[in-house]
Amino acid sequence: MGKRTFFVTLLIFLVTGFIYSQEILQENQAREYHIGAKDLLEISVFGLDEMSQTVRVSEKGKITLPLLGEIEVEEMTKAELERKLGQLLEKKYLQNPQVTVFIREYQSKKVYILGAVGKPGSYKLLGRQTVLQLISDAGGLVEDAGDEIIVIRQRKDGPSKTLRILIDDLILKGDARLNIPLEPNDIVNIPVDKTVFIYVFGQVRRPGALNVKKLNIPTLLQVIAQAGGFSERASKRRVLIKRIDKDGKEQEIKVNVKDIIKGKKKDIQLKENDVVYVPETIF
Repeated sequence: MGKRTFFVTLLIFLVTGFIYSQEILQENQAREYHIGAKDLLEISVFGLDEMSQTVRVSEKGKITLPLLGEIEVEEMTKAELERKLGQLLEKKYLQNPQVTVFIREYQSKKVYILGAVGKPGSYKLLGRQTVLQLISDAGGLVEDAGDEIIVIRQRKDGPSKTLRILIDDLILKGDARLNIPLEPNDIVNIPVDKTVFIYVFGQVRRPGALNVKKLNIPTLLQVIAQAGGFSERASKRRVLIKRIDKDGKEQEIKVNVKDIIKGKKKDIQLKENDVVYVPETIF
């Protein structure tokens, strides 16, 4: 595991572990969770066995119980439903009924995490959960994680929205504003950023293959700097980039690096497997 990935993952666990213990977090989340379609509820009433039922919330957000019939439960918390059932029973059947609701399966509100985490998949959205908490629940970042987190937010009344969060800003710089609360059906994607190669030969101080990240391939000037810079005999006016195009043909791009340094031309974005050759000065 790379040093950056190790520290990022460590910080995620420290932050989430410091703020919450798992037991307290689950208890608070269950209390705040708003019931929705497809949730499975276990309902028990002390002294009234026929009311003790395990029921699935319908697509319309309702359940059906003996004695009480059809009941609207959508968007109610566990405590609110317990009070509502108690009030309904007290009107007709029991004095001071003791009702307990247990949410056995959370189906209505989920979020999804994909990409470079230990355990990608769907997760229950219990109460207020943030991006960092979801990454922690999913086993943290793996070694080939990219530099950003992409949150795709589904909208019922319009197009989906994409939010991009730089991992370094969120975790290493500690910008709490970026640790956004998640919403139902959010998709959190941490792109896998595999290692690729750029090759630098000729008149540089450290010629050879450079390991770079595919999602963040450096420019020509950056690669030359990573190779130790030009040697004293380098011809900066005749740098050559060799590149294989999508049809398998070799391209040659001649570059006057002095023009780039002076700001007369833009730096060149390199691509995977590019070969940079710096020739010797001709006197």
